[in-house]
Amino acid sequence: MEKGTLLYEGKAKQLFQTDDPEVIWVEYLNQATALNGAKKDQISGKGELNNQITGLIFDFLESKGISNHFIKRLSTNEQLIQTVDIIPLEVVVRNIAAGSFSRRLAIPEGTPLKTPIVEFYYKKDELDDPMVVDDHIRTLELATTDEITQLRQMALEVDDALIELFDSIDIRLVDFKLEFGRQKDGTILLADEVSPDTCRLWDKKTNEHLDKDIYRRDLGDIIPVYQEVLNRLEKRGE
Repeated sequence: MEKGTLLYEGKAKQLFQTDDPEVIWVEYLNQATALNGAKKDQISGKGELNNQITGLIFDFLESKGISNHFIKRLSTNEQLIQTVDIIPLEVVVRNIAAGSFSRRLAIPEGTPLKTPIVEFYYKKDELDDPMVVDDHIRTLELATTDEITQLRQMALEVDDALIELFDSIDIRLVDFKLEFGRQKDGTILLADEVSPDTCRLWDKKTNEHLDKDIYRRDLGDIIPVYQEVLNRLEKRGE
């Protein structure tokens, strides 16, 4: 299989056509962004780490019966995925109060939530990805009522699986963002990536950040942090 025409370039990845219309070639970029792209830097090695972490996590989720678009990793910064039509929603699951959730509701960061909270955000950069509720989603025709229910259920299933995974490597899963896509027959698959870019992760013993908050909040270099997450995942799989 060969890499073809560039189809899309986002903040963290490039997507390329292949000779199979059902398969996309993904190249992870060494670019870090925050604040909806207002902060942006090139960070050598970041793409390789996120590609490898995402591959390991998607394989784990598949083993738990959670269908996703990941096919296989090609190199340190490339992978193949199934072609899907991305649903323009970010599905956020929160287990512990942090970030914008804490600021918005004046709940101290680090406060455990009684049950996981699922939020939807409209993927629209020019609108700064606003939070939306079910009625908004239906009005904008982003997803049907049944699909909204399915997205919420799948997100909670991913949450259960990721809590198990990260707990086994002494990491607390605070919150995370997911994206989903439709196959031609309407089947919904987990898509995009699951990495320290999209998850808020804290070390269970020290509460140190093991995620993009290191970059977002100018706390230091993210490469050693992301490498630590990868090292723990690989050691778990040995």
